[in-house]
Amino acid sequence: MPLFMDVHNIEGGVAAADVAAAHQADLATQPAHGVNYLRYWLDEGAGRIFCLVDAPDAEAANAVHRAAHGLVADEIYPVTEHS
Repeated sequence: MPLFMDVHNIEGGVAAADVAAAHQADLATQPAHGVNYLRYWLDEGAGRIFCLVDAPDAEAANAVHRAAHGLVADEIYPVTEHS
């Protein structure tokens, strides 16, 4: 499946505990959408969250966020993993 990196911008910043809870909700919701959220990164002060997801398409990735907690991504980019 293709890889995507999504970006969330939360005005006023975001707490790490809130992002961890949202990620757990994503993990619980993802099987119904054929998606696999792999990892996330966070800049608490800037309110910026980055999620790496293995998904059939960008809409399926966003559907998980929508169903899990309502915080859909502001941007989603297709990416390729290199080592």
